[in-house]
Amino acid sequence: QVQLVESGGGLVQAGGSLRLSCAASGRTFTYYSMGWFRQAPGKDREFVAAVSWSDGTTDYADSVKGRFTISRDNAKNTVWLQMNSLKPEDTAVYYCAATPRSRYLRREYNYWGQGTQVTVSS
Repeated sequence: QVQLVESGGGLVQAGGSLRLSCAASGRTFTYYSMGWFRQAPGKDREFVAAVSWSDGTTDYADSVKGRFTISRDNAKNTVWLQMNSLKPEDTAVYYCAATPRSRYLRREYNYWGQGTQVTVSS
């Protein structure tokens, strides 16, 4: 089992920044690829970003590319999502997730956090 706890959400004005954190515990964090997803009211959950455990390769949804950055520190069992130039359409509950796979990281995660709310006001 892997337990994931997100933090860092909040209310921010458009154009502002937030950094989300996801602390992992349980099985060896090093061998899990980590992803961030989000779900806005009335919409399906969507992929945001991911980082592979094997070579650190990152992947981003087109809607956040150039604005968001995913990073990880295996020594701290933590993954972050730095979000810059935030837009009202980024408003959602953001979830951290873990998978033992190293490729095709836009779906099929095994473990999920409880989510953290991000609200961007216009």
